[in-house]
Amino acid sequence: MGSELALNAQELVKNYGKTRALKGVTLEVEKGEVFGFIGPNGAGKSTTIRILLDLLRPTSGRVEVFGQSPRQGGPELRSRIGYLPGELVLPGRRKAGEYLYHLSRLRKGAGADMIEPLAKRFTLDLDKTIKSLSKGNKQKVGLVQAFMHRPELLVLDEPTSGLDPLLQQEVIAMVHESTAQGSTVFMSSHVLSEVEEIAARIGILRGGLMLDVDSIDELRRKAGQVVELRFSTPVSAGEFSRIPGVSEVVAKDHKVNLLLHGEPNAVLKTAARHHVTGWSAKDRDLEELFLDFYRTEEVAPDGR
Repeated sequence: MGSELALNAQELVKNYGKTRALKGVTLEVEKGEVFGFIGPNGAGKSTTIRILLDLLRPTSGRVEVFGQSPRQGGPELRSRIGYLPGELVLPGRRKAGEYLYHLSRLRKGAGADMIEPLAKRFTLDLDKTIKSLSKGNKQKVGLVQAFMHRPELLVLDEPTSGLDPLLQQEVIAMVHESTAQGSTVFMSSHVLSEVEEIAARIGILRGGLMLDVDSIDELRRKAGQVVELRFSTPVSAGEFSRIPGVSEVVAKDHKVNLLLHGEPNAVLKTAARHHVTGWSAKDRDLEELFLDFYRTEEVAPDGR
């Protein structure tokens, strides 16, 4: 397993009794990249993250963080990581500022100078007790503690949950700033537009299996185009259904609608056999591709 990777997981399996939550997950995240990790609820995202951070141990498989086993790396390795869990648990009686400065002391003072600037950036009142904060303001506390010590690796599980749109954009800006300084970001989110905006590559997890890992550009290519062709007379759908890369053909009245993956040359040649009065092509959103993954026959209903 290579030390040039920030995260390297090979064939991770995790069983909870008779339930298999992960079924051989493999992923590699390069230093300095933003990796988006997406999937429906119960896909196994949080289980994978907890194994990467040594909060859970895999049933089988191997993990390295910056070339080290998370278990053997210990506190020194963990000091290089900033983690925002999806289910954030905070001590309610403490003031937000007291809690954050306590975390800084545990890190030998690391990040103390960033608490107030980050709190101002997130409009977080450090003098309020945590139990009096709204869900969104508690999320701000979690974000400050994750970013404040300038970690080499940020593991963010649903980082914008509970935040208003302006603060969601602030989180995205901070991710960009962190990577510009050399940090690596591993981000799980249900907000697909966020992941598409900041991630270089995306891993799609469902039912404890990695369905795909690819660059944003390649995923856009896989998403395909929705094509509409208009003719002077009705045309049969069968002419287009036989073309490689074409699916979901619907012919109605003088129109043919279809989904195209690949080059349009064969579609245009087929259309040219008739009198074409108009046509249009629109790239599908990545969200539609992800829904294609999720709509296909379920792998198994036992992911976490």
